[in-house]
Amino acid sequence: MNKPATLVAMLGALGFLIFSSAYTVNEREQVVITQFGKPVGEPVTEAGLKFKLPFIQSVNSIDKRILEWDGNPSDMPTKDKLYISVDLFARWRITDPLQYFLRLRDERSAQSRLDDILGSETRNAVAKHELIEIVRTTKARVPLRDALLTEAEREMDIGALVPIHKGREQVEKEIFTAAANKVRIFGIELLDIRFKRINYNASVRPKIYDRMISERRQIAERFLSEGNGEAARIRGNRERDLNKIQSEAYRQVEEIRGEADAKATEIYASAYNQSPEAVALYEFTRTLQAYPSIIGQNTTLVLSTDSDLFKYLKGVAPEPSAERE
Repeated sequence: MNKPATLVAMLGALGFLIFSSAYTVNEREQVVITQFGKPVGEPVTEAGLKFKLPFIQSVNSIDKRILEWDGNPSDMPTKDKLYISVDLFARWRITDPLQYFLRLRDERSAQSRLDDILGSETRNAVAKHELIEIVRTTKARVPLRDALLTEAEREMDIGALVPIHKGREQVEKEIFTAAANKVRIFGIELLDIRFKRINYNASVRPKIYDRMISERRQIAERFLSEGNGEAARIRGNRERDLNKIQSEAYRQVEEIRGEADAKATEIYASAYNQSPEAVALYEFTRTLQAYPSIIGQNTTLVLSTDSDLFKYLKGVAPEPSAERE
């Protein structure tokens, strides 16, 4: 074998050796070097070109960025025995790559362990607090209340909010503190945890809806009662006004009738007082008009001879009877 070929072979072997021992670390990752499956040396956290022993050492890249954990919705009971579906999300990163590699190896295992720890701590925190503490944050929140509520209903706290002592943010901090201590042994730093969504469990929703319906029905019944009372008042006012109108109308009719009678009497008096003969004629006609009203078919009258009714009957001759004919 000639020298040039040997030199080329040696250079090729040297290049392959250098290629096998060199590796790069970018800004988004950190590296743990293992030899026969066991970590050796300190983790490489600085970006750049690095070297290792060829063939016997391996490069294990570990993400250096902030990672996300998105839990699955889980049903759990609150302190007031209400089952809710809680959905969480968290942010974390690997701060101790060697410890992380020894205990978890990869991100899939880390996500699984976070599921266990965060799920457990969330369940414990939810079980120690009532539902109102989990869904509300502001203690001094003032709700918008129906302006039509009466003072009695306001004193019954209809439409008012139940007071809280901690709130959702404090519950999240409790979960974060408890979980951060447990994940630290895996080389993980928990950065934040938040409730994404809280829903009523399907078995609890009918009870919540029934309570809302009951409150609305109570207000509706109060409106209906007030409406019936107002309707009765209006009907009473209508009857009173109608009776008043009828009474005034009857009074006016009687006044008009009395005035008409007085006017007619005045006209009669002025007509029949023009001469003694007219006066006598008036007395005669008025007496004749009175006879049908006084004397009926079977009427018996007992009159004195100087009676005004009798004086026009004195000169009336009785009709001859059939026997005399």
